[in-house]
Amino acid sequence: MPVPVNLPSGKVAPDYEAFEPRFHRFMLANAGLEALGTGYRWTEGPVWMGDWGALLFQDLPNNRTMRWIEGVGVSIYRAPSDYANGQTRDCEGRLVACSHHGRCLYRTERDGTVTRLVDRHAGKRLNAPNDIVTHPDGSLWFSDPLYGISNDYEGGRQESEQPPALYRFDPADGSIRVMADDFGGPNGLAFSPDFRRLYVAETGDQTRDNPDQFLRVFDVAGEGAETRLTGGGLFHKITPGYADGIAVDEDGFVWSSAADGVHCIDPGGTVLGRITVPARVANVAFGGIALNRLFICGGSTVYSIFLNRRGARLL
Repeated sequence: MPVPVNLPSGKVAPDYEAFEPRFHRFMLANAGLEALGTGYRWTEGPVWMGDWGALLFQDLPNNRTMRWIEGVGVSIYRAPSDYANGQTRDCEGRLVACSHHGRCLYRTERDGTVTRLVDRHAGKRLNAPNDIVTHPDGSLWFSDPLYGISNDYEGGRQESEQPPALYRFDPADGSIRVMADDFGGPNGLAFSPDFRRLYVAETGDQTRDNPDQFLRVFDVAGEGAETRLTGGGLFHKITPGYADGIAVDEDGFVWSSAADGVHCIDPGGTVLGRITVPARVANVAFGGIALNRLFICGGSTVYSIFLNRRGARLL
């Protein structure tokens, strides 16, 4: 069962800080931060499976995908997972995951079999697909930095064949296209509720002493194969730490991972407040029956907190 989290301050969670008064309205006085499971090496890739009543998340360095169900607890969903990271559901509800070790996207079919969807662009191997989101036209958008092949902890050291990039892949015809390539290390992705904006976490080239690390926002125009991105400028600079995984609520507010918890940022780029988490946060996802439960991957633990907000319904 979920248990309350005692923060280092001695307070019972939630311990949050409002930088603007309106953030108080997003929090619930009687809803605390709960630990759903702990003892993992590094948690990542949360995705809510509403028809299962389950959260899937990655125990990434342990090469396994975990499943949490309210009242039941955590079990292994898939092991080995091919060092999967980000996950999404496609327009038919099938699970699609980013594999670091396989340098590909793979899909779990309704009968449980696994299909490798794409592992190359322009005849060269992808790097290590990291995070992924689904567009209503059926396409899958994913980031492809070098992190998963840069060491032996999260997939195995391998040689890169092309620079980091952001891709659009269409499973219907197998086409793959670079949407933006001016990144040091593209990471977490999230569409706005109307799909006219795409937020991307630039985690930077981490082989440098001071990598560029900030949230970018692109404008999305066109349809299908004619979809284009413009803009891509600075949306917000997370501090302390940097943005990794992100999620968007029904009103377009961005909920971003940070070194000290989860930050809430309005569509204009102003940070409203933060939820304090006793570990560096890697990723977040909305879920639960009403989509008002924020699931948080923080270090070796998966947490959740009920909010006075609902996640965007993106499918």
